[in-house]
Amino acid sequence: MTSTTGRSADPIPVLYTRHDLANLMASGLRLFEVCGGQSDFRMINMFPYAPHLAFWQTHYGGAAFGALVVSTGGGKVMGTEGNLRFLRKLKPDVLIGMPTFMYHVLHQAAEQGLHWENLRRIVLGGEKVSDGMRLKLRHLAAELGSPNADVLGVYGFTEAKMAWAECPFPRDQAPGGYHLYPDLGVIEIIDPQSGEVVPSGHPGEIVFTPLDARGTVLLRYRTGDFIDGGLTYEPCPHCGRSVPRLVGKISRSAEVKEMRLDKLKGTLVDFNQLEHVLDDVPGVGAWQVELRKRHDDPMEVDELVLHVQKTNGADEEHLVRDLNIRVVEQTEVHPNRVVFHCAEEMRELHGVGRQLKEQKIVDHRPSDSSATAGDSRSEQNEALNGAGATDKLEVAA
Repeated sequence: MTSTTGRSADPIPVLYTRHDLANLMASGLRLFEVCGGQSDFRMINMFPYAPHLAFWQTHYGGAAFGALVVSTGGGKVMGTEGNLRFLRKLKPDVLIGMPTFMYHVLHQAAEQGLHWENLRRIVLGGEKVSDGMRLKLRHLAAELGSPNADVLGVYGFTEAKMAWAECPFPRDQAPGGYHLYPDLGVIEIIDPQSGEVVPSGHPGEIVFTPLDARGTVLLRYRTGDFIDGGLTYEPCPHCGRSVPRLVGKISRSAEVKEMRLDKLKGTLVDFNQLEHVLDDVPGVGAWQVELRKRHDDPMEVDELVLHVQKTNGADEEHLVRDLNIRVVEQTEVHPNRVVFHCAEEMRELHGVGRQLKEQKIVDHRPSDSSATAGDSRSEQNEALNGAGATDKLEVAA
């Protein structure tokens, strides 16, 4: 059994039979192949050891692929220093894990002066992978002696019981998208309002139906994830594979939050866009967005606080101006303040070694004031009975 992480609702269990585990191995093998794995690669799996798809997809994929994959359990099991010990000893060709935790580990490795020249791939899952995060990880890999390391994203969700990867691509070109397995599942892209399937290449919400699942089975499952480049059936421009691909940036409806900036009305803020903005700001390393009530008073207005680790000796005054301009352009909301932290303080704020996923966006408002738009996936799936989407969610366990 695995389960969802339970950030916006109670964790939902997803059950596997032996048949499902065979599919998990098969999809994991394909994922390793798409990422350009080789049998002589040494790999470190830094996903948290938990009933969580990312860890088990990597574990079973590595077993099927036949390469050496050492699982550290992430920060909660061995801590950052324990992961660094493995880096020193193993000198891996491939690192696999969550973007924020990967950043903290590589940043600390660079601070300690570690050096290895054989890092070929950094494979990321469990969170969105922005262009800014790719760039930061490439720079850190270069500091460690591996300037040509590829940074690849993996997309998956617990209910699919599988994940899909990008193939290696030139740095001056866009990623080729997430390569799908059409014999194991059907991906549709729908208009989130009407439920109608949109044409190839059009943006919309991702809907998934497995073709060969047992245990827990979801039919036409509305993920709440939006892809801005849609679904394409053209061959991949980088690897030539002819499988369908999800192309573009993926955002989650649960990360559109309402902020009550005055006492009369609220403003919807898309934190998906805000994440990309903060990752792309030069001079910003790790960051965290905090939502809170002014003076911690439940009756007061909302505040948005940016917690930032600056890099490369960036000037604080210039950075505050830059952050304010970029955030306002994307969200029409001014940060109330920017608070600077050292790397260790940011690791503490993110919950490195304590949380299953590092806390990049935290909402410290009372629960009755922190309403989220599109937060309930079950409500979305119950609504999937409009034009072109007549099947409601069905669950069998």
